[in-house]
Amino acid sequence: MFFDGWGDLGRVILTGICAYAALVLLLRISGKRTLSKMNIFDLVVTVAFGSILATTLLSADTSLAEGIAAMAVLIGGQYAITFLSVRFPRFQALIKATPALLYHAGQPIRAAMVRERVTMDEILAAARKAGIGELTGSHAVVLETDGSLTVIDHRGESRTGTLRTIKFPEQPS
Repeated sequence: MFFDGWGDLGRVILTGICAYAALVLLLRISGKRTLSKMNIFDLVVTVAFGSILATTLLSADTSLAEGIAAMAVLIGGQYAITFLSVRFPRFQALIKATPALLYHAGQPIRAAMVRERVTMDEILAAARKAGIGELTGSHAVVLETDGSLTVIDHRGESRTGTLRTIKFPEQPS
């Protein structure tokens, strides 16, 4: 239970060193984007790497070659998705979420908050994290495609700036 023998321990150490080296090499070959958190697929790949590495290290039923192959498949899939989404806007629209405007011009956008399942407390926490003491001093709060909240103060008010890709809510007549 506490120690099953030197053979198993040696296998874990040797496999760990080799799997770690293979992962670093694969990540260096695939580029910075592989471990970014730009969208949900990036997050899934990052979590899956951890799972594959753990399984390769701890399961005697999974060979080192199988673990490395699984990591290579994930990196290949990630590369294919990003390759296609950069080159084909329609594919990008299918794959990637769009940012959501949750707060604008001093007012929360309740329908967007409900649709995105974000509370006012979470928006206030994002404002505090951005160093903003009063939310009314903010121009906008955006739920980004990676799930993070971005707070834009009044210096960034222009509709042609960073908010240009976000659909603004209909203004009441």
